Amino acid sequence: MKVFYTKDFVKMLDTLPKNIQRLYLSQEDILKENSRDPRLHIKKLKGKPITFSFRITRAYRAFFVFKSVDEIVIYAVADRKDAYRKYK
Repeated sequence: MKVFYTKDFVKMLDTLPKNIQRLYLSQEDILKENSRDPRLHIKKLKGKPITFSFRITRAYRAFFVFKSVDEIVIYAVADRKDAYRKYK
């Protein structure tokens, strides 16, 4: 699976603590190998046909859309308290 990033996502990722950035990268590796891996805890967002989130930690989520069958665009990463309201 090919992964692309938005400019906003890159900025958001850079502001996260280093340990969360490392955890994100390990979750992204899992996503690249198998987008259905249960360790990701992927959830479809309501009201959006191709928009999903995956868990980085219990507190952080990353949001993405499928560009095609084997390509995704990750557009946001944030604390889950605010993330679902902002990035749906």
